[in-house]
Amino acid sequence: MLPGMAEKPRIALVGAGNVASALAVSLRRAGYAIEAVVARSNAASLGKARRLAKQVGSRAIRLADLGKSRPLRAAVIWLCVPDSEIARAARALSDKIAWRRKVALHSSGALTSEELAALRERGAAVASAHPLMTFVRGFADSRASLSGVPFAIEGDARAVRAARAMVASMGGEACAIRKEHKAAYHAWGMFASPLLDALLATTERVAGFAGVGPKEARRRMIPILRQTLANYEERGAPGAFSGPIVRGDVETVSKHLKVLREAPIAFEVYVALARAALEYLPAREKKAIRTLLESKLSARAAHR
Repeated sequence: MLPGMAEKPRIALVGAGNVASALAVSLRRAGYAIEAVVARSNAASLGKARRLAKQVGSRAIRLADLGKSRPLRAAVIWLCVPDSEIARAARALSDKIAWRRKVALHSSGALTSEELAALRERGAAVASAHPLMTFVRGFADSRASLSGVPFAIEGDARAVRAARAMVASMGGEACAIRKEHKAAYHAWGMFASPLLDALLATTERVAGFAGVGPKEARRRMIPILRQTLANYEERGAPGAFSGPIVRGDVETVSKHLKVLREAPIAFEVYVALARAALEYLPAREKKAIRTLLESKLSARAAHR
């Protein structure tokens, strides 16, 4: 038993995907006992649950078997399933566990704690607790942790207190969020990671016009990407902004747009980001650059 584990509530996780894996490993490191990893009956889901359970000293249970053998003693049940399945999973769990005095959480960034209404009706306190982090396969297998990661939390007071305590134990940062802000919050996260990755993929394509392949482009871009993030962290977006737009170099921007004519998606991404730069960041010759962008867009539309 890890130090302090007896003082912390037992936890059961529903799902064994990337988020569940990261939470299970981090919670275990923080001294929580993972009583069970609950999964659907299909072979793939059950196989992942068994591997995760073994990793954190737990047991895998099929959802269909809950309530048929020994009851779950876990005080906290954390649902880590796709957004479209949260309410359905809650309904499926509602009559399989004695919910009075228990806490139920889900990890969706876009949906609110109301997805767990079926469990609240059975006596559980419910909340949503979403880590603002990117989770890919292998995240929990590395030395990465949830230390320093902000969690957006909302819901019933008792469930919020439990979620805050677990986040603090993992070294994360508990942040309150209003239910009506969840969709905007998740869109913010989309810009911070998945769409940033899409930008990097587009950047690799543009490197191809300079005769540089994707693998080599990634290698060469790492120094400038790291420095850009360092500048952003220290100075914010305005202080980190550089290049032809901040200088008001209309001719160079025009050359960029000319070479990107053969890459329609990259062209549109460039224009969209250049417009954002003109709106949100310091720049010279804003009117001239804006006129250039609009004229190139109009010309492109006319030739479609």
